[in-house]
Amino acid sequence: MSSQTLVKFESQKVAKPYFVFALILFVGQILFGLIMGLQYIIGDFLFPLLPFNVARMVHTNLLIVWLLFGFMGAAYYLVPEEADRELHSPKLAMLLFWVFAGAGVLTILGYLFVPYAGLAAITGNDLLPTMGREFLEQPLPTKVGIVIVALGFIYNVGMTVLKGRKTAVNIVLMTGLIGLALLFLFAFYNPENLSRDKFYWWFVVHLWVEGVWELIMAAILAYVLIKITGVDREVIEKWLYVIVALALISGILGTGHHYFWIGAPTVWLWVGSIFSTLEPLPFFVMVLFAFNMINRRRREHPNKAASLWAMGTVVMAFLGAGVWGFLHTLAPVNYYTHGAQITAAHGHMAFYGAYAMIVMTVVSYAMPRLRGIGEAPSNKAQIMEMWGFWLMTVSMVFITLFLTGAGVVEVWLRRIPEDGAAMSFMATQDQLMLFYWLRFIAGVGFLVGLVCYLMSFSKKLQTAQDTRKPVLANEIG
Repeated sequence: MSSQTLVKFESQKVAKPYFVFALILFVGQILFGLIMGLQYIIGDFLFPLLPFNVARMVHTNLLIVWLLFGFMGAAYYLVPEEADRELHSPKLAMLLFWVFAGAGVLTILGYLFVPYAGLAAITGNDLLPTMGREFLEQPLPTKVGIVIVALGFIYNVGMTVLKGRKTAVNIVLMTGLIGLALLFLFAFYNPENLSRDKFYWWFVVHLWVEGVWELIMAAILAYVLIKITGVDREVIEKWLYVIVALALISGILGTGHHYFWIGAPTVWLWVGSIFSTLEPLPFFVMVLFAFNMINRRRREHPNKAASLWAMGTVVMAFLGAGVWGFLHTLAPVNYYTHGAQITAAHGHMAFYGAYAMIVMTVVSYAMPRLRGIGEAPSNKAQIMEMWGFWLMTVSMVFITLFLTGAGVVEVWLRRIPEDGAAMSFMATQDQLMLFYWLRFIAGVGFLVGLVCYLMSFSKKLQTAQDTRKPVLANEIG
């Protein structure tokens, strides 16, 4: 195997444990999601061993943490190559890996085996109350650990960029990573006033997923497209800057669509609605960008699975974050849909399409090199990976459709009843059981797809045949 088919810099190999651990956490997230899906149908399933609120905390926290591990692995892989120098400190990268992994595992074990009030008491929540808020349930020591890891991580990749070549990919990626770290600091601010709490809580939650995470996604996508298409870097960088501008313009003021019903001034009804209509634009431009670059490619990259993930990412992100977000983001519509299953439908497809898939895109591209296989795994491994892609993606489409159906019926029964008497919440849930069963079945299909995806990494499949032989078009799907 020639050196051209392996990693360019030895320090890029620190990305491998980050990718592996991210995928392990991804499996855990899906398993807890299936448990929650059954608890929607069988209310006392695993109760009191695993109450719904605990399963939900684990499910959502695993989502956030595995994506962060994926982003960090992606940065450690692409930043040295973009900067054209070794990573500033591979030892620091590995130290931070073990700190973050240890803190994450201990936090999840705390959720599972310690009552949440007791966990708050033993972790110093009385000193600085930060717990008890959705997605930010982490104990104080975990939040402090996240800040320490983030600072060390940004220092490591930042020094690499400063000492090396400056590219648009690295600049956009660093902007997103610094924004991610700074915005997390609002997790430590927990005012007693509920309206004020939610106002700043969305600084973390919204401006992460609909702001700086989009910059990280765009940078990773641009890097992978440069590698697999051979298109001039200048062309891709122009597209990248357009995407970043649209993401920041729409995402920052688009935060206002979360302020409709929390006691904020009514001006947010207009600001939130107007700028939220622009939020699908960066994702639509990403679709044009990816397909344009694939069509203009100057080389046939042997890793067809990575190309499929890149194209699938932009399509699913546009549908989930763009289209499904827009469906219920205008204030006159959100008045009826707020808090319904339509929100869950949007959240599932958006997180999968925009962020889970971009992590799997860079993993698909980088792992063959990190494992010393070459530019691409064998055809058999790629076909298995594509089976995983289609099963997970189609299952997620059905999960989204079933939750959307449940949300429409929920709004119809609870918010706009024909006789003027709204049905109670629990009575409404009984009417949604068919949708919940179908959602659970689709969730099982997603798990099967994830298993296929993980099986594609087996050593036997990865080296089954000549990796230079291209995958046939009819095998891609």
